[in-house]
Amino acid sequence: MDRRQWLALAGASMWAGATRAQSAPNLNLVVPVPPGGSVDLTARLLGEHLPRLIKQNVVVDNRPGASGSIAAAAVARQAGDVNTMMLVFDSHVTNPLVYSNLSYTLRDFTPISRLLSFPLVFAVPASLPADNIAEFVALAKKRPGALNVSSAGLGTLNHLAAELFKARTNTHIVHIPYRGGVPALQAVMNDEVQLFMGSWVAIGPHVKAGRVKVLGVTSAKRSAVAPELPTLQEAGVKDFDVSTWIGLLAPARIGVERQQVLHAAAIQALSQPAVRATLAQQGLEWVGSTPAEFEAFMAVEARRWKDLVNAQNISFG
Repeated sequence: MDRRQWLALAGASMWAGATRAQSAPNLNLVVPVPPGGSVDLTARLLGEHLPRLIKQNVVVDNRPGASGSIAAAAVARQAGDVNTMMLVFDSHVTNPLVYSNLSYTLRDFTPISRLLSFPLVFAVPASLPADNIAEFVALAKKRPGALNVSSAGLGTLNHLAAELFKARTNTHIVHIPYRGGVPALQAVMNDEVQLFMGSWVAIGPHVKAGRVKVLGVTSAKRSAVAPELPTLQEAGVKDFDVSTWIGLLAPARIGVERQQVLHAAAIQALSQPAVRATLAQQGLEWVGSTPAEFEAFMAVEARRWKDLVNAQNISFG
């Protein structure tokens, strides 16, 4: 075969492959947050690398609102749709515990994989007279009810983490919910509240700029992106281990074969060295669980937070 024939054959193969990709239905990747942030970054990376693995174009569909429950309700209604996936985070497990009027349950989804995990960081105003966790606890006990803690909304992980912190330290700190993590962090920078537990991705730049200071991380082990920060357990808060996570689901009843295809493709898409480096720079730790492991993990998380919700009588109708 001469070069002209080879080029003709290669061109024909590329055209045929492009035609097949164009004729295949799109895969809709629903993202329950606005553009920007860790969840959306994960979606963009999947959107870039999944098409060559599943031979389908991927459309990233941001549907923010109500701590992810708006997107989850839409995906739950698409049972059997093999061309829909959804990225989820911790609120996917906690929403059914605190909202009694949701139109779906965790059984309305097919687990694909828990992809990533990362701790929250304990952020306080730069001017607060506390430079470590012990001093913060002492201040809270000296002034019960005078300190405020912000969250991204009722029932979110940073809200529940704050409730757990109060329970573990026997402190009275007033919870103030905001409509999202950005205004909740802004409240710390403005000295409107004295505590916010959020991601290093969001808080780190403001630490470097001197607008806030961080006293620790909420996970059981130190964070690779800020190894100088002690864990809350190291700082004396017993049995405190809270990390947020990002996972991948599909609607119910897509079949085991399709579940396995999506799982293998997602793992491969995010396993490339360049992708892993991008994730690591944001403090996102790779997990890459099997579907069964992800399902078991969510069940454990649901039981764990249900105990706190019941103990603190947290419910929002």
